[in-house]
Amino acid sequence: MNYLLKLSYDGTNYCGFQVQPNGRSVAAAFQDALEAVLGCRPDIKGCSRTDAGVHALGFRLNFHADTRIPAAKLPLALNQHLPPDIRVLDAQPVPEDFHARYAAHTKTYHYYLLNARVDDPFLFDTCHRIWPALDLAAMQAAAAQFVGTHDFSALCASGSSAAAHGDTVRTITDCTVVQSGDLFTISVTADGYLYNMVRILAGTLVQAGLHKRTPDIIPPLLESRDRKQAGPTLP
Repeated sequence: MNYLLKLSYDGTNYCGFQVQPNGRSVAAAFQDALEAVLGCRPDIKGCSRTDAGVHALGFRLNFHADTRIPAAKLPLALNQHLPPDIRVLDAQPVPEDFHARYAAHTKTYHYYLLNARVDDPFLFDTCHRIWPALDLAAMQAAAAQFVGTHDFSALCASGSSAAAHGDTVRTITDCTVVQSGDLFTISVTADGYLYNMVRILAGTLVQAGLHKRTPDIIPPLLESRDRKQAGPTLP
């Protein structure tokens, strides 16, 4: 049977979702739990790849397995064998040809900024601190310029396999900046992303918020397809 699972994880201790030779991955930890519960190590299909240190609130993956465990009981069984920073929230059977990656029509990323003079000890794993004060209106105006279908080569770090194949066109359907006290949340929804695209986009918006660039520079930046024209890659 083909199972679709919803996961939430804190990525601080992982090199990302995908199995990699340079460190512990979320996928490897999840497959360890699968092996403990099912007695086998099925191939898993994730909806996306996440970079090292990136967290997930609603990550989806699927796998095929022959088990008598009802889907509703899989989360409890797997969570008993997962580290505390990875949790299965839901499991359900899906059609045999379902693939989490190809079924994901949009993905939303949130990048959190703490706009303060001093770090918050309760937020340092999930926020990047920026000072001096940011101009919210300028950041919102710049964010709106990214919405649409564009070649996002200027927001792509070197080493991208997609860029190497010329696959750099993506569609951003929503890009916003919201402030709540000292916390700024940059939210981006798109049909897909290039390597470090959100972190470079966030760095560009921070420059707008610091008045180091104006919102009207975004369209020519995208047209240039030149990574050097965009802002820094935030951590």
